[in-house]
Amino acid sequence: MASNALFVGLMSGTSIDSVDAVLILCSSSSIELRSTLEHPIPTDLRQSIADISQAGSNEIERMGVLDRQIGALFADACNALLRQAGVAPEAITAIGSHGQTIRHRPPSGGNPTAFTLQIGDPNTIAERTGITTIADFRRRDVAAGGEGAPLAPAFHAAAFARAGVNRAIVNIGGIANISLLAGETLLTGFDTGPGNTLLDHWISRHQGHRYDRHGSWSAQGQLQTALLERLQTHPYLACRGPRSTGKETFNTGWLDECLSQLPVYAPQDVQATLAAFTAQCITDSIVTSGLTVEEVYVCGGGAYNTDLMRRLHKQLAPAQLGSTAALGIAPEWVEGAAFAWLAWRTLSGLSGNASVVTGALGERLLGGIYPGSQPLLFR
Repeated sequence: MASNALFVGLMSGTSIDSVDAVLILCSSSSIELRSTLEHPIPTDLRQSIADISQAGSNEIERMGVLDRQIGALFADACNALLRQAGVAPEAITAIGSHGQTIRHRPPSGGNPTAFTLQIGDPNTIAERTGITTIADFRRRDVAAGGEGAPLAPAFHAAAFARAGVNRAIVNIGGIANISLLAGETLLTGFDTGPGNTLLDHWISRHQGHRYDRHGSWSAQGQLQTALLERLQTHPYLACRGPRSTGKETFNTGWLDECLSQLPVYAPQDVQATLAAFTAQCITDSIVTSGLTVEEVYVCGGGAYNTDLMRRLHKQLAPAQLGSTAALGIAPEWVEGAAFAWLAWRTLSGLSGNASVVTGALGERLLGGIYPGSQPLLFR
């Protein structure tokens, strides 16, 4: 493979808000962001993804159709990105596609046959773009006894670690996760609990908005201590070691159950308490890690939630708090860049997981390779 090669990363997360498409120039010594695009997900497709993420009837048929539809959507996102950047498909070495997670049953959840499932047919992506596509990154880690998630911490270490400085990289998507960096060493990383998922569902239910812009609604509410204490009793928060979670665990059904045991609160007070809950889960994970963190950088959509960032700033002081934009990659593009980087790792014959994070038996080459119209280029 050429020492500097162009890769595309495609990512759609738990929030199902868009397909993030990222073009990077990658080498063994650098990661350079070249172009980015937020590609919309049609409303009906977003609803179909949300529906199949819960147990229901006729799942195989529905999944098969969605697999192709999401693959086509991801291909369209890649093609639109390249048109915007003025780059020919032939110039791209490979696409790294995360796919859309529709079920996550990790070993830390007590699942005897753990599995994780992302859809978005990579054959369709390769066919419609002509570009070799690397996909299905998570399942090899699970096969090796790991959680399959989070995978971003290895990228966080490569892109954001700095000798002599202890940093926490916090990704606040639907679910939040952290990476703890002691200088250039990745100590650990794990899902801390809910990020935006409960906040998004609650404001959608009461105000019809997809998300709480800038956290303006949660900022209007009052913290309800009894509710916060009830939320904090979730068994996941007592777990230690490699762990991951998803909306199978933190969802509106669980929230409604918690609320049913308490007085009726004003909706904005529930929103404020959910924001406090997300911030507290992140803070507790950093404080109890044993690492004295000097700098905290946030990525994901939560970095733009002013109320959430205010809460984190207050709880994490005196650590410096900012977004990953200060480190060269805007918050919304970090995960897309991570999967482009993971595709580079795969074609370079390098492992993509960090066993100290996922708990896998060792580091593994991740992803399946689906050839495009050009010859494969390996190291």
